[in-house]
Amino acid sequence: MHPADRHPAHRRRTAATALAVTAATALLATAGTPATAAPVADRAARDAPVHYVALGDSFSSGPGIPEQTDAACGRSARNYPALLAADLPVASFADVTCAGADTRHMASAQGSAPPQLDALRPDTTLVTLGIGGNDLDLPGVLTRCVLLGRLAPLGAPCKRSYTLLGTDEIGARIGATAPKVAAVLTAIRARSPQARVLVVGYPAIVPDDGTSCRPVVPFADGDFAWFRDKQKQLNAALAQQAAGRGATYVDAYAPSVGHDACKPQGVRWIEPEETAEAAGFHPNAAGHRSTADAALATLNG
Repeated sequence: MHPADRHPAHRRRTAATALAVTAATALLATAGTPATAAPVADRAARDAPVHYVALGDSFSSGPGIPEQTDAACGRSARNYPALLAADLPVASFADVTCAGADTRHMASAQGSAPPQLDALRPDTTLVTLGIGGNDLDLPGVLTRCVLLGRLAPLGAPCKRSYTLLGTDEIGARIGATAPKVAAVLTAIRARSPQARVLVVGYPAIVPDDGTSCRPVVPFADGDFAWFRDKQKQLNAALAQQAAGRGATYVDAYAPSVGHDACKPQGVRWIEPEETAEAAGFHPNAAGHRSTADAALATLNG
């Protein structure tokens, strides 16, 4: 059975209510509608159609996960936007997530892919945004940590390479990425002022302690904890920008702890290399299911 087919109808109803109830309440307040009209507003909220647009990078598009619907962007029919859309009473759904995207590609073309923000409409009611990792070159950091880990398996050579002379290069990149994310959120609000915006964080790629993981992910022993902390720092920055721009942060990290790339097949939600399940160091279908569930719980919260 396809994962999108395993979800009860009440999820759809409660999520639709969560999306529309704020708008309905505000309408009543500004119009001075008497309290007796509240049940009518509640019914309207429950029945409101969801116009959903998904924006983001490869952690949102699902490269390598069967079935791929856009090879150029590494987009899967089983990524978390598609799974979330299946859980909602969508009237329209546009998934423009694309592997390799960074904040620039929200407003500018990415090869043959048009600017992702162009998918937004004034009547869009839900937007998910998963972006930021490519702005700080997360793939490059992973590659360097693997290469240095093979050369020097003890200590933390990857951390040392990014903290020469007391600097914190990755921390600085995260700091520079934060205002770019804020600008994207401002642009989303300008184009779709009624939309509820969810900023989706990144799941756990490696465990807190990777000393037994080296046969699978060849980081040096001390670099596991450092990489984990940088990833948490990125997620914290995304959460802060969401809170400051009227959006809601979706924590994909906490549910994924214990399902990192070091775990065996069937347990892991991140593939340690390119497999039939997903691209290397990216979430597989189970990881996307978890993120979709976290997004749905956020909508219902």
